[in-house]
Amino acid sequence: MNCEKIVFEVQDNFQKQTYRNRSYIYSANGKLLLNIPVLHNKNGIRQSTKDVRIENSFQWQKLHFKSLQSAYRSSPFFEFYEDDLSPLYEQKQNFLLDFNLKCHEFIMDAIQEEITTEQTTQYDINPSINDCRFLANAKQHTRKFDFKPYVQVFDDKHGFISNLSILDLLFMKGPNTFDYLKSQNT
Repeated sequence: MNCEKIVFEVQDNFQKQTYRNRSYIYSANGKLLLNIPVLHNKNGIRQSTKDVRIENSFQWQKLHFKSLQSAYRSSPFFEFYEDDLSPLYEQKQNFLLDFNLKCHEFIMDAIQEEITTEQTTQYDINPSINDCRFLANAKQHTRKFDFKPYVQVFDDKHGFISNLSILDLLFMKGPNTFDYLKSQNT
């Protein structure tokens, strides 16, 4: 959480099963996957992350938002952020990158933090900056963050579940989210 700028990698080849189109939330039944459907290139040619289109032929946004409402309606801060969050699930985006950038903007506004962002213009296999691209890989377990437990909506049923969407933390900690993140030793 100590950075001056975030550089989003958009020139790499899109890979399936990454956090670019999925996240996990804490539902009444435990960990729940929210997956954004994407259109894959039909001719088998790899596509850049910036070119990945969202499959909007069914109402995934409505389903995701209902899942968030069901999971977090009773959390301390869901209603505080609900009106600012809902446009993400009401306005259709054609590209996954556009949706993700809007989500990032929502989170930065919610935690009241300003960090300069930019997008890559070419793929650099060995960048000269702190490279966190590996964090997008949902299947790579080389480094999990070991956050200190905090109260979660259903922890009385399932205990603390780590590595969920930042929305879980936001809905539980509200304005204290950023302070919590800064206090972690990860």
